Amino acid sequence: METTQQADLIRDLPPCIRPLSRLGTLGVEALKEAELLSLAVRSRSLRWPEEVLGRHSVKELLGMPWQRLASLRGISHAGAAALLASAELVRRASGQPDAGRPVLQSVGDVAVQALEIRDKKKEYLLAFFLNARHQLIAKEIISIGTLTASLAHPREIFAPAIGQAAAGVVLVHNHPSGDPSPSDEDVRLTKRIAQAGQIMGIELLDHLILASSGTFSFKTSGAL
Repeated sequence: METTQQADLIRDLPPCIRPLSRLGTLGVEALKEAELLSLAVRSRSLRWPEEVLGRHSVKELLGMPWQRLASLRGISHAGAAALLASAELVRRASGQPDAGRPVLQSVGDVAVQALEIRDKKKEYLLAFFLNARHQLIAKEIISIGTLTASLAHPREIFAPAIGQAAAGVVLVHNHPSGDPSPSDEDVRLTKRIAQAGQIMGIELLDHLILASSGTFSFKTSGAL
């Protein structure tokens, strides 16, 4: 928490103009953004919310990953978590996903996002990083070449997943042979990544194999 002059502390304001008192008297709609932010993160001062809102819009703050938000001067890890949790509750209640982010809820949704690798002559492994609403945050090429455990080590997948604050991962790779049936190596790799995901708290939601003759899903086949 930031250091502040005594006069800047909310506790030193007259009780009637403290954010919590104003909320109780006038309703939440009457509060300024700085007051709302101070209540959300339990700030002891109104100066910090005013300063941070001078640098970032509310939309920017709510769009930051937790680690980035918690790194801002004046906000604790718990305060950042409370702010993001409140925003997520509002989004879920409204039923409105973030604009511009595709939702991947089916094999077809994922396959459309990976069409560019279906006919490649080499094996490509892609990782799709999703948030808790199954919206696509980012995708990365993990490896190019014959898919082996050495080319697709869990750290290559979960390091960017953590950096993207992903809640889940979907893997997709292609079979140049045209046959989407999983190899023994594909099965071993999928189990290894799924186990690592359980430890990391980032679920492997599915692993798709794309080929010219069709698509195989570890999830829908019951292999995951």
